[in-house]
Amino acid sequence: MLEKYYIFALLALFAEIIGTVSGFGSSILFVPVASLFFDFKTVLGITAVFHVFSNVSKITLFRKGINKEIALKLGIPAVIFVMIGAWMTTFVPTKSMELAMNIMLVGLSLYLLFNFNKTIKQTDSNLYLGGIMSGLLAGLVGTGGAIRGITLAAFQLPKEIFIATSALIDLGVDSSRAVVYVSNGYFDKQYIVLIPFLIVISILGSYIGKVILQYTSETVFRYIVLSIVILTSIFQTVKYFMN
Repeated sequence: MLEKYYIFALLALFAEIIGTVSGFGSSILFVPVASLFFDFKTVLGITAVFHVFSNVSKITLFRKGINKEIALKLGIPAVIFVMIGAWMTTFVPTKSMELAMNIMLVGLSLYLLFNFNKTIKQTDSNLYLGGIMSGLLAGLVGTGGAIRGITLAAFQLPKEIFIATSALIDLGVDSSRAVVYVSNGYFDKQYIVLIPFLIVISILGSYIGKVILQYTSETVFRYIVLSIVILTSIFQTVKYFMN
């Protein structure tokens, strides 16, 4: 059992580093990694708890880059709809919705890659829509960071603002859904032993990611964001058809 946790911890550290470098959090990699070790509802619970620590680490390291206006307009709808999505997991089948999300993300990311210099207007309606979609999907399938990442990447925000603002929004999202998941028994008492590991991984992974970003240009950073969305979405789609 302990060996299983050590392997999980190493993979989680990798997910946290990549999540920090990409700017939209570790859940897009952490969810498929955790699904190798735990059942789906346990994955939801562990991901939410882990992400609370992860986001606190990122906010501390990148706090100077927070854009409060974007955080509020994207974050408030995300927090509201993540609770709705988390509540819906008790009776709504999520697999088909997860497949549709992954296919949509691949298409949208490819569009942005081939139209690299085009931006989406930073309007209130686009921010509200991004918050609603990312929150609902985070509650339903455990990861909505890709939607939020696509929204922020389309605005071509500087990487420090991107990461800090995304982490602040994510903290509200994950704190909200963690309450719902834990109250519904998704985080069993036997997994409390993982919490010290998750805290260390979140701090170490975020710090390593920040060091890597110091040597990464804005253009390379945006390519990383979109490429990781594409690769993980394809992975999740293939995994769906293999199960």
